[in-house]
Amino acid sequence: MGRTFLYILLLIALPAAAQIYKYTDANGNTAYSNQPPDGVQAQPVELPPLNRVEPQAPSAPQAPTAEQPQPPRNAYEILELAGLPTDEALRANNGTFTVNVLIKPRLQPPHQLRLLLDDQPYGQPSNVPVLQLINIDRGEHRLAVQVIDGQTVIQQSPPAVFTVQRVHTP
Repeated sequence: MGRTFLYILLLIALPAAAQIYKYTDANGNTAYSNQPPDGVQAQPVELPPLNRVEPQAPSAPQAPTAEQPQPPRNAYEILELAGLPTDEALRANNGTFTVNVLIKPRLQPPHQLRLLLDDQPYGQPSNVPVLQLINIDRGEHRLAVQVIDGQTVIQQSPPAVFTVQRVHTP
């Protein structure tokens, strides 16, 4: 049974390893075939070996190199917003107010702080831990602060949800 199975596999694989022949037909066209035609001089075609890719074994994670510095994970023990009310609405008649950033250890150069208002960057990055928001619409908002290095986000605070209450004048 085992030999029969082996012979069947060899017969199936035989056409894949067949020779290719090149010849010129009666109309002067170049033709290719797996069998040389009768009465025509055919030349065997030497095919280059097939391309193949060897499977790669999974490699161990590489340590950061000097050319590719990796941002440290949770470089700051404390990164959170302060100065936002949690139980009541923030009264800001013109929509302008400041928030404080609690950060420990101190902000390291060249890191900067950037606010995210409703999950979108707000204002210019700064190295000062007191940030001002201007003309914010009334209603509920999400606010977070990020520590960034250029365009790379190093760390982000948990978002704080708050409501802005403004005087409505018709």
